[in-house]
Amino acid sequence: MARVPAAVRNTMSRLRPTRRPRPAARVELVPPPANRWTRALGLVAVVLLGAWLGLLVVGNVRVPVGPMDTTMTLRPSLTGGTKINISPLGALHLDSHIAPVRLDVNVDQLDPDRSQALVDHPERLSGLQDEVARDVGHGALDLAVRSCVAVVAGATALGLAVYRRPGRALAAGGLALTLLAASGATAYATWNPKSVLEPRFSGLLSSAPSLVGDARSIVTEFDVYQRELARLVTNVTKLYDATSTLPAYRPDPTTIRVLHVSDIHLNPASWKIVASLVEQYEVDVIVDSGDTMDHGTSAENGFLDPIEDLGAPYVWVRGNHDSRITQRYLDDLKNVHVLDDGRAVSVAGLRFAGIGDPQFTPDRTNKAGAEATQELAGARLATALRDQRAAGTPVDVAVAHEPQAARQTDGEVPLVLAGHVHHQEMEVLPYGTRLRVEGSTGGSGLRAVEGKHPDPIEASILYLDRDTRRLQAWDAIRLGGLGLTTAEVSRHLVEENQPGAARSPSPSPTPSPRRSP
Repeated sequence: MARVPAAVRNTMSRLRPTRRPRPAARVELVPPPANRWTRALGLVAVVLLGAWLGLLVVGNVRVPVGPMDTTMTLRPSLTGGTKINISPLGALHLDSHIAPVRLDVNVDQLDPDRSQALVDHPERLSGLQDEVARDVGHGALDLAVRSCVAVVAGATALGLAVYRRPGRALAAGGLALTLLAASGATAYATWNPKSVLEPRFSGLLSSAPSLVGDARSIVTEFDVYQRELARLVTNVTKLYDATSTLPAYRPDPTTIRVLHVSDIHLNPASWKIVASLVEQYEVDVIVDSGDTMDHGTSAENGFLDPIEDLGAPYVWVRGNHDSRITQRYLDDLKNVHVLDDGRAVSVAGLRFAGIGDPQFTPDRTNKAGAEATQELAGARLATALRDQRAAGTPVDVAVAHEPQAARQTDGEVPLVLAGHVHHQEMEVLPYGTRLRVEGSTGGSGLRAVEGKHPDPIEASILYLDRDTRRLQAWDAIRLGGLGLTTAEVSRHLVEENQPGAARSPSPSPTPSPRRSP
């Protein structure tokens, strides 16, 4: 075989086409939806955290409101609302709006020059409301602008620190601004200017009446929100400086203030609480709806002696833990009015009638036929109320221990008071009578320690119009812990006194057959 020269072989190899490897097909990886949601949730978390940090750092405004220096702040919240902190007196809570942000107003200090000017020129108090309204309006506008800047800056800065990409950081800032705008729109849509009519106070018990204010002025002046807000600020002003000579709280003389207590159950601390409430609210009459004792023995009678020195007339009905021995002892005490068998008495401008509990069960046993016995007692009370009305001396307030008995008076009296169940209730019965059930003013007595947490001590201040003798509003008082210094006081208006509500008619007498036991 002929040998091919090496030079020819090299030339032929250069002329052959060279095979190049095919490039590998490019595979595009599409992120699964879960990853997109994770990134989105991460961005939202960064926005919320950055916005919150921004509000903490720069989202507050120092605002002079009347004679006070205050700090207004927006805070993240699940329920919204407004909180006015008056350290060390306590705080006022207003259900002003529903949104994921809450308005906090901290009272920092009372300016001595401005407060002294009010002392020297009391006529300026009349113009304080307009001044407060202007101050609050300017402060709210300044707070809104500052909060926008704080939220956007905080979210953008944290987005830049986390993602290190300007585009993502700007997206975080834009989303923060959108969320703040949505929160503002929600707050505006749910804004309730009448929330100042029913404030909730928590703090020193002695401060509650002055901060919450008198029910009469609230009922008659709910048409202007700014005036009510100014009234709250004025009350705070009067209390904040304990050494000033600003005028003290004085209830409206056109209201009758009734302190409703019940189920004291031999708690000696209750008398100090009752005496404090009588003094702070200038109570006209105390109504006790029973179970003052625990076993009703004569050995317990000495527990009742402080009633004579409480500072107000004491109206009482027998509970199922109170015996006839207890009732006779109370009947002999001065300033005590015992109600039983539908008997009516006039005290502090109101006419009361009541009936004692038909059962005596100090051992907490349930006797057979108890329900029918309570209904029979309530029917006897209802009959007595009808007789009083027919005689031209209608009863304003009826009292029974068991709510079941109290419900039998529906249609015969505007207001009936009861206890027994150890928690507060307010109910309008079918024929128009309003039933108020009081909690335990003794914190359930010795049985309070049977559970994990002691039961709260509860009482109510009822505001009745002196002319119509109808309930206008009430303050639900709840004491916790030691019970003597701290409290939560919630203001409530009856439905017909709510803004824009029609006046409800008087309770309509029910047919006689309904009352037959």
